[in-house]
Amino acid sequence: MASVARLRVPLVASIRTYPLQTCTRVRLSPQLQARFPRTFPSSSTARTFRTSTAFQEKQYTTDHEWIELSEDGKTGTIGVSVYAANALGDVVFVELPTLDTSVAAGDSIGAVESVKSASDIMTPASGKIVGVNEVLQEKPGTINKSPEGEGWIAKIEITDSEELKDLMAEDAYGKFVAE
Repeated sequence: MASVARLRVPLVASIRTYPLQTCTRVRLSPQLQARFPRTFPSSSTARTFRTSTAFQEKQYTTDHEWIELSEDGKTGTIGVSVYAANALGDVVFVELPTLDTSVAAGDSIGAVESVKSASDIMTPASGKIVGVNEVLQEKPGTINKSPEGEGWIAKIEITDSEELKDLMAEDAYGKFVAE
């Protein structure tokens, strides 16, 4: 029977976070670098990872629409909030915006009809409509099942990102609908 060797590797690393940027740097201990020279680069070549939460958070309007920017910050996905979907009830029809239409913030880009009521969809930002969720034509109830996911309504190429500064983050929107 073969014997099994156990390798004990100390997990010694220091993590420094720089407050001005979302940036984390990991440096491995000299003991680990000496023990596994080919596995780990020298501390002078440590990798830096950056993410920006500004482009990963949904922003909400007081009319219960949301917009989520892509990583490049040039394209946004628009939809209705969970709160709005619940207030509407069972969605039976969605009027999607027309592609390549230029819109200004606050313009109506479509409508959602339910068994209870109908509601216009307002765009939270100015730009040009570059995509629509065709699934909603055949399955409008997708908005009820996943209003902030698969139930998105349109994609817009943003022309003025300054307009988004007045929108609410998720926690502020949660407080807004709780009132």
